[in-house]
Amino acid sequence: MEHPRVVDPGHPLVERVRALCLDLPEAVEVEAWGRPTFRAAKPIFVHVSASMERPFSIVVKTDPDEHLALVQDDRFFGPPYYDRDRWVATDLDGPDTDWALLAELIETSYRQVANRRQLAALDAQRPEHAGG
Repeated sequence: MEHPRVVDPGHPLVERVRALCLDLPEAVEVEAWGRPTFRAAKPIFVHVSASMERPFSIVVKTDPDEHLALVQDDRFFGPPYYDRDRWVATDLDGPDTDWALLAELIETSYRQVANRRQLAALDAQRPEHAGG
């Protein structure tokens, strides 16, 4: 069964997420469930459109040490169908969208699923973050 497209993949907000995601080593975009997903080869690290009602949102995998703080922040919510202990979602189209924070969360999510080779390549790109 083919899913209906939830969000226009060419929308400027999706393009902005895409640029952040595809800057990461070996990241690929795959449309799934009518939405763009971004993967570190196979594992998903960003899912655009947490729900039909919130098409301009992203779902990211959190660092376990940061998860509790994120879920206590009103900008984040528990996405449907995802493990609420590791994943959060946030809207992209709010008046106070913090793109610097989103870029950090996207990279953190990538680090949760990437393999050693991908992490080494990312650390070589961003030596200030090497070692986590």
